[in-house]
Amino acid sequence: MVTHIKDKADLDSKLTDAGDQLVVIDFFATWCGPCRMIAPQVEELAAEHKNVIILKVDIDECEDLAMEYNISSMPTFVFIKRKEVITSFSGANFAKLQSLVLEHKN
Repeated sequence: MVTHIKDKADLDSKLTDAGDQLVVIDFFATWCGPCRMIAPQVEELAAEHKNVIILKVDIDECEDLAMEYNISSMPTFVFIKRKEVITSFSGANFAKLQSLVLEHKN
């Protein structure tokens, strides 16, 4: 399941609750074509990997989070473990997203 983040406090809470689990944050915008194209695949990925927490952050609703994570293009996927960013990439590249999830989920 993909969880939509409301604000910084919501994200902080989810990161704390995640513990040692991999968290993938999908920074997106509703007006972004590539974001809309990859969204169903992100949902499928979440369904396949129940031990990975996938969060979505609308950069227009949460501008402070977009600034905090230096988001300059969408979609951008940020991979976090134990509240530390381990990697990130921009673009609607599902193969790369899937590969990084498999690499970092354990």
